[in-house]
Amino acid sequence: MDTVDFKRRNILRGALLMTMAGTATTLGTAAHAANATRFARFAYTGCRTTKERSARGKGINVYRVDPATGTWTHVQLVENLVNPSFLAFDREQRFLYAVHGDFSEISSFRIDRETGSLSLINQQSAGGRNPVHLVADQSNRFIIVANYATASLAVLPIRQDGGLDPLVQLLQLPGNGGPHKVEQTGPHPHHAVYDPTRRFLVVPDKGVDRVFTLEFDPAKPLLKLTEPGFVATRPGAGPRHASHHPNLPLLYVNYELDSSLSVNRFDRATGSITPIQIVPSTPDSFVGANTSAEVEVHPSGRFVYVSNRGSDLIGAFSIDAAWGRVTPAGWTSSGGRGPRFMTIDPSGTMLHAANELTDTIVTFNIDPETGALSPSGRVIETGSPTCIAFLGA
Repeated sequence: MDTVDFKRRNILRGALLMTMAGTATTLGTAAHAANATRFARFAYTGCRTTKERSARGKGINVYRVDPATGTWTHVQLVENLVNPSFLAFDREQRFLYAVHGDFSEISSFRIDRETGSLSLINQQSAGGRNPVHLVADQSNRFIIVANYATASLAVLPIRQDGGLDPLVQLLQLPGNGGPHKVEQTGPHPHHAVYDPTRRFLVVPDKGVDRVFTLEFDPAKPLLKLTEPGFVATRPGAGPRHASHHPNLPLLYVNYELDSSLSVNRFDRATGSITPIQIVPSTPDSFVGANTSAEVEVHPSGRFVYVSNRGSDLIGAFSIDAAWGRVTPAGWTSSGGRGPRFMTIDPSGTMLHAANELTDTIVTFNIDPETGALSPSGRVIETGSPTCIAFLGA
């Protein structure tokens, strides 16, 4: 390829990216305006309950959310559940599913759409220990579960009544442990999230410093790795969770063990992941021990947030519309200790931080222009919170 042709190709590539960015900005703004009218009706919180986790949680709490004020009103406590640490809906939000962290079970619940209350349907084995995350597949006929301790992904059918049948596949993930002798003894999948096309499943694995990409065929049913199947991260980074950009082919991954955030190109045709930037998840003035916990891209596509345990700060980062790279926009105290989880509510106007160690969920207003967080003054007291799931309007 001669120099002129090379330059021409790069100019065309740049023009295409700028066109994509302009489209994404327009779509993001429109989506943000639409989301502003989509307030949640109910909020469901998961927690830790066991003495081994020094926990104070009592089960799954259900709250009604006032769309005018954002106030949470307690509706129900579902007790006698061990570590319902992560929650997920089916794709029609008719049923709720909970993993039981440190154990091996998953529970299914029917949702009363008028009151928000839950009723237990059944429990099934996840086929491994310490399930940490679960997601409904693209057909809404299966639940896919990440088993942290035993390095596997389990596939369980969803029955017509929302209950779960016994697993139909247990896929072991490959790889050797990383350099951290305690946290990286072998594969430890920590998250499972679909890309916006719902073709690929992304699974960050903290134990082997890899981010896996998989495809699921519900007709077989069969979950399998793509080719080459993963992208390697820096040794000892410990990829934990991932969040896709709503419009651009970008994937944001937070690394738990070295407290950083990566920006990645995500090929929606092949599922391949290409890192393009890594930044610290804490400010350069923080010099203590820290592990990052959660990452979430704002529905407008303009900002991404990372929660940190140790510094107990939530980092806000602006996303460049042309290239997807990030710039720190500031850090805000989580209002407690150990923000294991955070999420943006369906309206896109508020971020909620679950402070596991101080038994609070703290709500922040999101500035739509800068992405900056400011405390709303609203604090929900609940024991050892580890997850929040919003039921939309």
